[in-house]
Amino acid sequence: MDTIKWLLEGDPVIQYQTHRDLLSSSKETLETIQQDSLKAGWVKTYLDQQLENGHWGFRFYQPKWTSTHYTLLDLCLFNAPTTPGIKKAINLILEHEIGPDGGVNPSRDIGQSDVCINGMFLNYACYFCVDEKKITGIVDYIIKQKMIDGGFNCRLNRSGAKHSSVHSTICMLEGIERYRQEGYTYRLKELVSLQRSSEEFLLEHRLYKSDKTGEIIHKNMTVFAYPFRWKYNVLRALDYFRWAGRPYDERMSDGVELILNKRKKDGTWPVQAKHPGQQHIVLEPSRQPSRMVTLTAMRVLKMYDKDCH
Repeated sequence: MDTIKWLLEGDPVIQYQTHRDLLSSSKETLETIQQDSLKAGWVKTYLDQQLENGHWGFRFYQPKWTSTHYTLLDLCLFNAPTTPGIKKAINLILEHEIGPDGGVNPSRDIGQSDVCINGMFLNYACYFCVDEKKITGIVDYIIKQKMIDGGFNCRLNRSGAKHSSVHSTICMLEGIERYRQEGYTYRLKELVSLQRSSEEFLLEHRLYKSDKTGEIIHKNMTVFAYPFRWKYNVLRALDYFRWAGRPYDERMSDGVELILNKRKKDGTWPVQAKHPGQQHIVLEPSRQPSRMVTLTAMRVLKMYDKDCH
């Protein structure tokens, strides 16, 4: 199979990222494909579901996965162009979903904000170019949530977690990297310091293993689901390190080998699982060759496979 040709036959989202990450195509090519995504495919389908009040779903965080929060996260990961509707939705969050601790908090019953939600929010809010002055309180909240072992855990401020969570940590790493790449500067040095300690936390666990026993923390971390929502897996972690431009580290080797071992004979990778919940559209069927998973695996291997071997 000509894998690149197959990828380019997919949705404009796949075409855009294939041209950007595997073919290093021109800015003009990327802009054309991005605009095409407004006319047909995943991005248009998502945008068409926005309600007149500016939200998707019932409210900011419900239902999963068609709420405003997860819709905006997917649109960010799809590299959607910024639209007036997207700006309206983000402003609604900033106007109505900020908790007393300064973080984004959709709960009406729990006073403490969730660090996972705030990491994801930082990711898409910065991608869609929110005014920096509107998110300084969120940055202040995030900085207070660092764990002693270097990462993050959404239970720290709610029930006193003692050990970082890979789920919370990857959400926060992606948010901080987006903040950095988009040119935001408020308390940037502190965020970058947290970013480095969080990366070290993941590497100390060889991305998915106990730092004490070497056993796999949870088998779901070796299953490549897409969209990944708030949940961690090895492919997502390595794609983050690639995106952030981090050099190969020997502690990535187990993860790289895992990706290689999951490749099918035709050069593709399947979506191995879905996270149950409502969807705007079934992007790709489970257990079938997945363009998005294949694209992600190929760009990770382009960055790290030569070093691993």
